[in-house]
Amino acid sequence: MSPAGGPIPRPARVPPTVRGLGAVSLFNDLASEMVYPLLPALLTTGLGAGATVLGVLDGAADLAAAGLKWVSGRLADRQGWRRPLIGGGYALAVVVRPLMALATSAWQVVGLRVGDRVGKGLRTPARDALIAAVTHPEARGRAFGFHRAADHAGAVLGALAAWVLLRADVSLRGVIAASLVPGVLVLAILWAVLRRVAENSPPSVPPALSDATGRVFWTPVLVLAGLVLLRVPEALLLLRLQDLGVAVGTIPLVWAGLHVVRTLASYPGGALTDRVGPTATVAGGSTLFAVTALLLGRPLGVPGAIGVFLAFGLVAGLTESAERTVVARLAPARTGRGFGAYHAVTGAAALPAGLFFGALYEGWGGPAALRWSAVGLLGVTALWLWAAPRRPAPAQRRRGAARRRRSRPRRR
Repeated sequence: MSPAGGPIPRPARVPPTVRGLGAVSLFNDLASEMVYPLLPALLTTGLGAGATVLGVLDGAADLAAAGLKWVSGRLADRQGWRRPLIGGGYALAVVVRPLMALATSAWQVVGLRVGDRVGKGLRTPARDALIAAVTHPEARGRAFGFHRAADHAGAVLGALAAWVLLRADVSLRGVIAASLVPGVLVLAILWAVLRRVAENSPPSVPPALSDATGRVFWTPVLVLAGLVLLRVPEALLLLRLQDLGVAVGTIPLVWAGLHVVRTLASYPGGALTDRVGPTATVAGGSTLFAVTALLLGRPLGVPGAIGVFLAFGLVAGLTESAERTVVARLAPARTGRGFGAYHAVTGAAALPAGLFFGALYEGWGGPAALRWSAVGLLGVTALWLWAAPRRPAPAQRRRGAARRRRSRPRRR
């Protein structure tokens, strides 16, 4: 039996619970992307803040989320905690985001943004653990890929919704307040999904299975964090587009296009993970990031720069579901704790990455920052191939078992 109270789904099937959580993420990201791209304009033009406050905005929010994921992941393995963590995390974000429209100071916006990310920190490890628990192990790549595709589709719709409302002369604060509408849909769908989850305690695990511990767990997780640390942040990639002549007014549409690519690539990337294993898929995604970073560091024309930037969307399709599949394999018993550690460490790596590559970009220029990122990624990718769990992919195990059966001598 699965933790959702029904039979374990067939290997090729994405369970209904995962499809429901995908719909929740779609509308939640729709609401989030209606707000987030407008915050720099609200802070600088509406509230008189400077670049320092903008830096604090993301740094403080990401740091708060990373720390909380460590704690919430451990709570997610306790009896009866997964649904409250998921529901409370989404509800907090839905309530906090529209309140930014009422802010009268920059620090109120920063505080509310931190509250939004606190909601993310509460829900993410428990949600990912639930996805792993209700999905057959041989379909986890597809399940996580489906969920990530829905999340990126919401980002596309949110950016377009904000653009349409602004074109209709709705004020910045009015667009931010309107994010409450998809937020209400988030809570309605989430209630319908979680009420069907009859049991949200940790899944029963055969005694032969146990979590990886010590360096067996931490070595691959820390290498994954190293891959995050060496990726140039998306804000600097957008700045590089401007350096190459892409008009500022075109950037939001290019940003939406990036999420379109991520949406289209996420499920196929998850299916590839199920077929060839997450080790190869993560390595392929990191190598692709390095190659595209090197290309974007060259003096491209506007069409070439946009094309290379859109290729970055394929990286998420290859890596996001594969990394989550690795964590589920490393922590089959205390899955919430495993995801909490993974999200906390990789989330904490994003802040020093932003500071390092930002300083490198400002001091040495965009091409130098992109080259350093590419070289570092290729080196850590080689380390990943050594450090990754050695367990073969399900499809490989099936083929190996079939070969062993064929090789056995027949009894006469």
